[in-house]
Amino acid sequence: MREVFHQSLEDVQNRLVEIAELVTVAIDGATRAFSTSDVTLAEEVIEADRIIDEKAVALDELAIEILARQQPVARDLRIVVTALRVSASLERMGDMAEHIAQLARSRFPERAIPKGLKGTFKRMGELDVSVARKLTELLRTEDLRLAEEIRNDDDAIDELHVSVFEKVLGDNWKGEAMATVDATLASRYHERFADHAESVAKKVVYLATGDWSADPQTLEAFAE
Repeated sequence: MREVFHQSLEDVQNRLVEIAELVTVAIDGATRAFSTSDVTLAEEVIEADRIIDEKAVALDELAIEILARQQPVARDLRIVVTALRVSASLERMGDMAEHIAQLARSRFPERAIPKGLKGTFKRMGELDVSVARKLTELLRTEDLRLAEEIRNDDDAIDELHVSVFEKVLGDNWKGEAMATVDATLASRYHERFADHAESVAKKVVYLATGDWSADPQTLEAFAE
């Protein structure tokens, strides 16, 4: 019975990694579609979000079944509860990627990126993809040094997000109303994607350390 239980816990963790991999593919495709007005790629991302949603629901059902049948305690309980919370965040990250892809599709054949912000959104997209890849590896390995890197990347995305608002609210902004809406929405989606990633990273740190307030020194100690 214990062997079956631990196989179920391993299945939960493997499914989280699988969903994170799908989210990484989604944000990579979404940011490329957004920057190049590739409507075919945008539609692929939009359609694939359904798969992320289905896998997140299936994972939640498995976790609830484990709670009901096995009544885990201590670290095992933390694994299951954390999985439920992480699943929700990953599903929302998939939604953010889908929203970016929808912006690209809605503006086709024109580009959704307003003039003067191409470089900013290019960098935001690169950081989001990097965050997703690091998060997948963090879920796979519990290498807590990655959690710190994700936090730093999230800070960088936050700064870019602020710069977008400063740009569109500045006196020199000449964009039309639709361009302003596109810029603020796209920036918000990129920023929220990274926020959810950082939230997942914090949960993984808690799972490993049992401490919500673990600082960088604590992370280094666990990584060694």
